[in-house]
Amino acid sequence: MQKSILKLLILSLFYFSSCSKDENSQSTDCDLINPSTTISEEEIEMLKFMREEEKLAYDVYRYLYDKYGINVFNNISNSEKQHMDKVLCLLNYYHIQDPASSQSGVFNNIDLKYLYNQLIAQGDISLVEALKVGATIEDVDIKDLMELSSETSNPAILDIFGNLTCGSRNHMRAFVSSINTNEETYAPQFISQELFNQIITSSKEQCN
Repeated sequence: MQKSILKLLILSLFYFSSCSKDENSQSTDCDLINPSTTISEEEIEMLKFMREEEKLAYDVYRYLYDKYGINVFNNISNSEKQHMDKVLCLLNYYHIQDPASSQSGVFNNIDLKYLYNQLIAQGDISLVEALKVGATIEDVDIKDLMELSSETSNPAILDIFGNLTCGSRNHMRAFVSSINTNEETYAPQFISQELFNQIITSSKEQCN
């Protein structure tokens, strides 16, 4: 009898703790959609790369928010943290060591470290250049996610990469809008002009 009461108490505590989170909670939902039972070395590398690429976006936006205090950097950095966590769900599921450092601006991938330094230097020039940095990050992020998605058939990876791509399109719209408000323009460097035009002329998407 006592064991049954204890079990009910534990279940009720679990229920209330899980339901008490409001809609603005930053917790990560790790319910993966139909993950493949095996994962290739190529897929492992793409997950590790995207984990650090999303970290690059987060680190740069936090730096630029601290420098300029503009909400677009703060809001999108929060979204990038969620993107990082989504990729971490996949890494954890497949027992892959997390490559992301807890230190800002520190990367295992040398190319991402070089890109980070370039973007920070550009962002230091002015607010407009900082906004162009944001557009550049989303530009390369969309390109990489689209290319990597074409190289896997794992439903869980495709689902999360699809959501990340959707988020990056929204971020692109936000940065380009802010650039235009400052009477400047951004030309795509990584995705096609056609795709860029489709993104910025369409409405904000509901991702996830």
